[in-house]
Amino acid sequence: MKGIWGRMARARMKRPEGRHRRGSAVVEVTLLAPWVFFLFIGVLDFGFYAYSIISTQNAARAAALYASANSSVSGKQAVACWYVKREMSALPNVDMTSDCTSGNLIVNTPLVTGPDGAMAFQVIVTYQTIPMIPIPGLAGQMSITRIAEMRVKR
Repeated sequence: MKGIWGRMARARMKRPEGRHRRGSAVVEVTLLAPWVFFLFIGVLDFGFYAYSIISTQNAARAAALYASANSSVSGKQAVACWYVKREMSALPNVDMTSDCTSGNLIVNTPLVTGPDGAMAFQVIVTYQTIPMIPIPGLAGQMSITRIAEMRVKR
């Protein structure tokens, strides 16, 4: 190709089409990085809180299962506390030496009348999470309470 058309074709081949957009990827990453960071932190917090809620519910259920094994009330609080601490041992601020009456973990085991009129043990577990990364508009610390109730087996 000779002449003006040949020179234009060669010029087009030498210069890439997106040359005038050089550096736009860096600007996009700079603008989106804080949003991605906050999204990651939010997912991390949500995962921790979800794990805490599931662990608290499992601990209440395990303690209620033990407490409902017989109608004897003596020693239920201490053993239910042990079951709760064992179920929640993976959480960061569960003190394995506490008596479950104050602090981050509180366990109550009242004997109640169930919905069918029979005796039942109710286990109330209250857990105070650790303070996580403060996100504006969200609480940095959560108090989780779960109740499990099981009929006393005779």
